Amino acid sequence: MSNTVQSAPGSRPKGVEGEQQVGRWVRRMFDGVAPRYDLLNHVLSGNMDTFWRARTVKLLAGEITAPGTVVVDLCCGSGDLMLALAKRRGATVFGTDFCHPMLLEASRKRAARSAATPLFEADALNLPLAADSANVLSVAFGFRNLANYERGLREMCRVLKPGGTAAILEFSTPPNRAFRAFYDFYSLRVLPRIGALLSGRDAADAYRYLPESVRRFPDADTLAMLMRQCGFTNVRYHRMTFGIVALHIGVKSPHASK
Repeated sequence: MSNTVQSAPGSRPKGVEGEQQVGRWVRRMFDGVAPRYDLLNHVLSGNMDTFWRARTVKLLAGEITAPGTVVVDLCCGSGDLMLALAKRRGATVFGTDFCHPMLLEASRKRAARSAATPLFEADALNLPLAADSANVLSVAFGFRNLANYERGLREMCRVLKPGGTAAILEFSTPPNRAFRAFYDFYSLRVLPRIGALLSGRDAADAYRYLPESVRRFPDADTLAMLMRQCGFTNVRYHRMTFGIVALHIGVKSPHASK
């Protein structure tokens, strides 16, 4: 059964209520896993996360190569998508996240690659950016952690220039029932144990929350519908790896309200 917009207003960790409380919980959770975030991503995804980001960059190539283009990677975490986008010549790429330890990881990675990608700390629901100021906004595996999905999309719409592009790479619901059952078993039974083993017992809550957050997240059609409701046009999505992941792309309508 498809999720509805009403049933998934935003991230809701078990036992946590209220948008401010959810934001604080999510920030603390990522504070705890930041030092091993990359290792866990690669191990738990079978290194497919590298492929998903590479395909995202390829699908956005036309939007990010024009000189003067401003790209902001939201919820940038340790910076993998930000740095992959910056490899394409032309655009100026920024990265932002509200978790300071994650930004430190991104900064170290940026320095190791001699990349000129400015970083700043900010909440994706309240960006310190002027309206109509960016050409492209991207977010990889961070959107589902927002406390309010509609507010997040409307904030993206506010910051984008008319005709600008939003790209959301996120876990999704596999459409095949048999594969979905296998994936549910892996994410709910296996993934938390591996995550706790690699990150330590203190991170066990994080790896119980993460698969549950995927299950609660709107399916691909519902997210596309919500994007249209929030001012995006030409909304489409690309499923990857049997639908485990979907990349949603939308264009800010020239008539979108600010």
